[in-house]
Amino acid sequence: MEFRSSHWYSGDDRNSYIHRAWMRRGLPREAFEGGKPHIAIANTASDLTPCNAHLNEVARSVMDGVWAAGGVPLNLPVVSLGETNVRPTAMLWRNLAAMATEEMLRANPIDGVVLLGGCDKTIPSLLMAAASVDLPALVVPGGPMLTGHFRGAPLGCGTDVWRLSEEVRAGTLSREAFLESESSMIRSRGHCNTMGTASTMACVAEALGMTLPGTAGTPAADSRLLERSHESGRLAVELVKAGRRPSHVMTRASFLNAVVTLAAVGGSTNAVVHLLAIAGRLGVELTLDDFDRTGSGVPLLVDLQPAGRHLMDDLFRAGGLAAVLKEVEDLLDPSAITVTGRPLAEHLAGAEILDEDVIRRRAAPLLPDAGIAVLRGNLAPDGAVIKPAAASPELLRHRGRAVVFDSVEDLHARLDSPDLDVDETSVLVLRGCGPRGYPGMPEVGNLPLPARLLEKGVRDMVRISDARMSGTAYGTVVLHAAPEAAAGGPLARVRTGDPIVLDVAARRLDVDVPEAELAVREPVTAGHARPARGWERLYVEHVTQADRGADLDFLIGSSGDRVGRESH
Repeated sequence: MEFRSSHWYSGDDRNSYIHRAWMRRGLPREAFEGGKPHIAIANTASDLTPCNAHLNEVARSVMDGVWAAGGVPLNLPVVSLGETNVRPTAMLWRNLAAMATEEMLRANPIDGVVLLGGCDKTIPSLLMAAASVDLPALVVPGGPMLTGHFRGAPLGCGTDVWRLSEEVRAGTLSREAFLESESSMIRSRGHCNTMGTASTMACVAEALGMTLPGTAGTPAADSRLLERSHESGRLAVELVKAGRRPSHVMTRASFLNAVVTLAAVGGSTNAVVHLLAIAGRLGVELTLDDFDRTGSGVPLLVDLQPAGRHLMDDLFRAGGLAAVLKEVEDLLDPSAITVTGRPLAEHLAGAEILDEDVIRRRAAPLLPDAGIAVLRGNLAPDGAVIKPAAASPELLRHRGRAVVFDSVEDLHARLDSPDLDVDETSVLVLRGCGPRGYPGMPEVGNLPLPARLLEKGVRDMVRISDARMSGTAYGTVVLHAAPEAAAGGPLARVRTGDPIVLDVAARRLDVDVPEAELAVREPVTAGHARPARGWERLYVEHVTQADRGADLDFLIGSSGDRVGRESH
């Protein structure tokens, strides 16, 4: 069969000569003579993305697998986004990373691609790119780190940062002890070991059918990850020969299976915006309401931080994602296939739970209804989300007085002020932190609590924003309010003292102020981003709202893998 790369390499003219000659850096003649698919390894390894720093080693195993299957592997470094270091937020560049990767896949002489990701935005951006160019592709997740311990207790990356820092502010933990725990938290290579966004997106990628089944959740330090990477390299060659593309695998059935998975594992709310964006690139019909309709009745089976107690290497030894999905197999669409060409459900045969303390049986779930809840009302007419599994049950129906902050800077300046009129029944409202407003929709929605309330023993309050929060975070936190304040959403008209009504069971989020009064209020625009140039300006002018995945409007849809015009 003729491969896409032959458009560069076949023939005896000047252009094919140039393409072959400059690539002859150790590649044998037969690499260019047809019959050998060229497989790019889209590699997000970077020293500034610490969770992905080991992916060069993973790439070598993928390359060995590609060679073994008769292909030609080619390392392709792509934009890497490190959640812990990048300011103002890695989400600002998710779409840029996806666009750059898409264009490099389309522009180069390759026939298929293996996508190496780990840290939060890397797997979403890679899947968005793969969906847009639609070359045969599969994902190798970089895997979670091993569990670190401090003073005999396990530490959950992210989750325990939020917890311990609040204890310092409450005066129940010394700053010295807090800083001492820092060297114990990051025990090995890999991404966060909680069910944060990185672990969630690895599980979601497998549920979408885009990984070699059984790969998601394999710890980064486990040699079996390299074994799976080798197998993935072999599979990439098979994908090209079979002509199996992301659009064949990621169907609506696959996305609904991903929604079921998201609920069963207690996954991050960030998966909502990422799945909506990936579906948009494919032209697959997926809406915010699908997360509620399909996921709300799914039981939470994984007892993992932040919704539970354990960590990712516990999930792996307890049977892994396959054991979880086996328990909810009847909720999965059996028509959805994986990159193997076989149905997802077929790969669950033989899966079993090996530790029922980590993975619960369907009859004894951690929570009976654990999916992401979608709220609507006059505070979020286009929707907002909350993760009930990470919230305080007594706060899921609540009425309280709004305490409003116009920006993150305003929050930090006033939160601990003795003049702040706040008590434990108040509702903290943060605005100006959506896709346009910040810009980039940062993970600041899990607002810290006022110090004087922490000192009284308060550990949760209702919090509402147009921002996101880390998948490692917890609390009764309403997120992604759409439209955001910077797009004219109702949050811009809320005032301190307004009564806020949250009713998760009824799926409502309202401010109890007459509509006529809200309509005449001047929206607050202080603190909204107004970039003059560069990517930030392009982003602010074209980003969609959270309920549509916060993608750029001109990137929605696929452009395919058409070979471009000659370069010489």
